[in-house]
Amino acid sequence: MKNTIKILLILLSVFLLSGCTVVRIRTDKIDTIINVILSKDNDLYNTVGKGYKYYKPRGVTSIDVSEYNEKLYSKGQYYYLYVDINNYYYKKEFTYTEKDDCYYSKYIDINGKTGYLEINKQEDGNYLIEFLYNYSKIESLVEEKNINDVVLNASYILSTIKYNSDVIKLMLNEDYFTNQEEKYDIFTPKVESSDFLKYDVGSGE
Repeated sequence: MKNTIKILLILLSVFLLSGCTVVRIRTDKIDTIINVILSKDNDLYNTVGKGYKYYKPRGVTSIDVSEYNEKLYSKGQYYYLYVDINNYYYKKEFTYTEKDDCYYSKYIDINGKTGYLEINKQEDGNYLIEFLYNYSKIESLVEEKNINDVVLNASYILSTIKYNSDVIKLMLNEDYFTNQEEKYDIFTPKVESSDFLKYDVGSGE
């Protein structure tokens, strides 16, 4: 009886330690990706938009552009990029509280630029990534195995976005905003994915 209890305690300890190790490694890897990439200060760019430019990592392609929204694709994954020139120009501040009930939740403040990375598991088993940094946001709905790759590419894109204040000032006039039918608030986490994100998951594979 004593031997049985001893064996059970050993197995339980191994299980708990293994579980903690897996979680720690997974979390540290995401932390490392965003800390290393976002800390770099470079002028790399290969893509130019209206009032901004950025570096698109190798293997990432643009398949649709609409005003300040871009739909990107890489290895079966779709990325939705939203660039907020309005809040950039007026330097709008935002607040974010880290959450304990998310797969991953982190407030970011690196190189004088703020944002957050939040990852939530969806009912269908996929994960909604919401990555806001430098007045731009990337959303993607992915399988768990693809989370790190998407975070890596998103980190490169968001960290290299450079704004042209002079061009943006010309665009931010009364007539321009009168013609805009829809505004997108990138500062607000979604928690649940929209229909277009759900539709695109795995559709490119």
